[in-house]
Amino acid sequence: MMETLKENLNGFLFYLEKVRGYASSSIVTYDNTFQEVLASCHYYEEEHKIYLDITPLRLNNINNSKKTISKKLSAIRSFIKYMKEHQDIEITLIGDSMIKVPKTLPKPIEKNLIDEVLNISDRREYLIISLLYGLGLRISELASLRVCDISSKWITITGKGNKSRQIPLLEALYQKIKEYEAMQSPKVYLFEKSGEPMSSSQLRYLFTKVFKRAGIKATPHQLRHSFATDLLHNGARISDVSELLGHNSMVSTQIYTGLSSNKKLNEYAKAHPLYHTMSAQ
Repeated sequence: MMETLKENLNGFLFYLEKVRGYASSSIVTYDNTFQEVLASCHYYEEEHKIYLDITPLRLNNINNSKKTISKKLSAIRSFIKYMKEHQDIEITLIGDSMIKVPKTLPKPIEKNLIDEVLNISDRREYLIISLLYGLGLRISELASLRVCDISSKWITITGKGNKSRQIPLLEALYQKIKEYEAMQSPKVYLFEKSGEPMSSSQLRYLFTKVFKRAGIKATPHQLRHSFATDLLHNGARISDVSELLGHNSMVSTQIYTGLSSNKKLNEYAKAHPLYHTMSAQ
């Protein structure tokens, strides 16, 4: 039975990666959970019904945070749903219960601190920070950004699940991109090293290093939070911010509060603080 479970779990991982377009980091997270399942849980058939008892996994993770446990349970539930919908196999979970996780977000980085870091950044570091903050990108979206995705007024972003969205591009930020391209001559991806696209980890390292030089501990996702928070504080509509972030629902965006195309472009340019900083340079 456990060998069958292993095969089904591997099939689910393949489905997530190749069909749903999950990022490699998400696949690793799911795989780690499934390795725990294989090592400790009980998978058996009784009276023509299939059961997966995850009680041992719950006990092994008793000292972990609610958020960590919730992520693991979510991965397992997704697998159960996949088996029912795609393999027509119904599996009953034992030891499963919902965990209410408080919604938390990293604190936004103050605008004056972002300016400090921009002032000590080299051309590449400057562009990395400006794109993360100016467009509210995830670091994985920045790593997958291609030169052909960028036009003078819009930028096409490929987000979670291979869903694409268009974000208005400030003229000043577009000029910074063109200056960088003139110096670096990227072939396919905007950020490349030795002709190969830079990974999320490499970009995260550059980000962390420049902030560390300024004496600031920060993560790339904090700039995404700063992007959303600053736009809302400066009068942007929550529906527009939700669309810019690539959220499936405004419910995901509402936590940041605690476009026909032309109108969206104008409101975005007026609301984003980076517009004024870059225009002055």
